Amino acid sequence: MTTEIKASGRTALVTGASRGIGYAIAEALVARGDRVCITGRNEDSLKEAVERLGADRVIAVPGKAHDEAHQALAVERTMEAFGRIDHLVNNAGTNPVYSPIADLDLGVIRKVFETNVVSALGFAQRTWKAWQKENGGSIVNIASVAGLSPAPFVAAYGVSKAAMINLSVQLAHEFAPGVRVNTIAPAVVKTKFATALYEGREEEVAARYPLGRLGMPEDIGGAAAFLTSDQAAWVTGQTLVVDGGIYLHAGTG
Repeated sequence: MTTEIKASGRTALVTGASRGIGYAIAEALVARGDRVCITGRNEDSLKEAVERLGADRVIAVPGKAHDEAHQALAVERTMEAFGRIDHLVNNAGTNPVYSPIADLDLGVIRKVFETNVVSALGFAQRTWKAWQKENGGSIVNIASVAGLSPAPFVAAYGVSKAAMINLSVQLAHEFAPGVRVNTIAPAVVKTKFATALYEGREEEVAARYPLGRLGMPEDIGGAAAFLTSDQAAWVTGQTLVVDGGIYLHAGTG
């Protein structure tokens, strides 16, 4: 028997949500009754995601996260379709190179920051002006444990995620009291994006985690659903580490 989902009356914009963590976040929000706009670079993948999530509750706006015109269009379409943007989840991210930071081309660093940090700020500014400044809401930025401690060979990504964590704190301070802003810092989650970190040696990598497994997208989806819920109404400016316990080993070699 299918259980009908009661509409929450709230709307979310989730970036980078055609698959992986972003999709799982959108799925969790739809499951509790939110209407959701998802974004991503691949139009076909977005269409498939909308079909799975339900076209009666979800719309998609394809584009690149760092493109300011795309940011404006995504916010505009969400407001046109649903009339509000209660929650923003900045999940879009990139990690185009695995290299020690001393060897990184500065152009790569700029690309990583444009997508991982500047785009998050752009979406936050636009949702703030479109709805949240007058009506309140919440923002969740998806960072990484790589932003909390040295991350060999993903240095550019780690530095950008450290910046994202600080961005969340700045926004939490400026957007209070009406808008709560928090960060989720996952460890390795089983997605296409993170494949290079565990493919062919998943058992070995998972053995390092106190909880004995890698993360699943649903783990992050549940965390995001909590941070955007009324149960987290007194939580802002925080970084929620969702890592199977791996950060317990930070700095121990």
